[in-house]
Amino acid sequence: MMSNNIHFHTFETKVDLIDKLSQSIAKNLQDAIDKNGSATLIVSGGSTPKPLFEKLRKIEIEWENVTIGLCDERWIDSSHKDSNEKFVKSNLLQEKANKAKFVGMYVDNLDAKEAVEICEAKIKTNLYPFDVLILGMGTDAHTASLFPNNPKLKEGLDPKNKKLCIQIEPQDAPHIRMSLTLQAILSTKHLYLHFEGEKKLNIYKEAIEGKDIYTMPIRSILHQDKKDVEVYYA
Repeated sequence: MMSNNIHFHTFETKVDLIDKLSQSIAKNLQDAIDKNGSATLIVSGGSTPKPLFEKLRKIEIEWENVTIGLCDERWIDSSHKDSNEKFVKSNLLQEKANKAKFVGMYVDNLDAKEAVEICEAKIKTNLYPFDVLILGMGTDAHTASLFPNNPKLKEGLDPKNKKLCIQIEPQDAPHIRMSLTLQAILSTKHLYLHFEGEKKLNIYKEAIEGKDIYTMPIRSILHQDKKDVEVYYA
């Protein structure tokens, strides 16, 4: 289950996973602060990262020098229950981490297509280059909001596309999205993939064994030679 640059960490319990992953991320962030005076952390939404966020926010690092951003966002008001911004602010930017800055993707009063350049400028100014980026993986093998068999996927996964974000409309999930492109994701210094459960493990194995990135977009992360990927599974 190992590709050249994939480091697969498996844990008996979710508690063990969260403990080790949160410590590793905190160390990456503090190392970046010690070296550069600041650090950026890019996170995903969904249900999986909630316990990670709850653990991470308790760890003592110089959070006032950390800026947090998103891998992707549903194009809805940030007060909406499905907003990743709302989720991250409620679950990560609390306790010790409430000193961190947050830079969201959503732009009021613009549709996602019109907002791509504004979103990109916000990311470039406030978050780029990324120090730590944590991906999840859906049961359809999507990651960020790079959904399988989508008309915009070719653009999002194109290694020559230097843009940081893309507007995408999932065919089997609610809400138009803004997502980081593959090139933006792979530009991070430290890249993590975090998933849990037997079903996701089987999807991961299938992704490792096949090559078609358009049916399983997570393969674009697993079958590349630019960046080491730290995979955390329980």
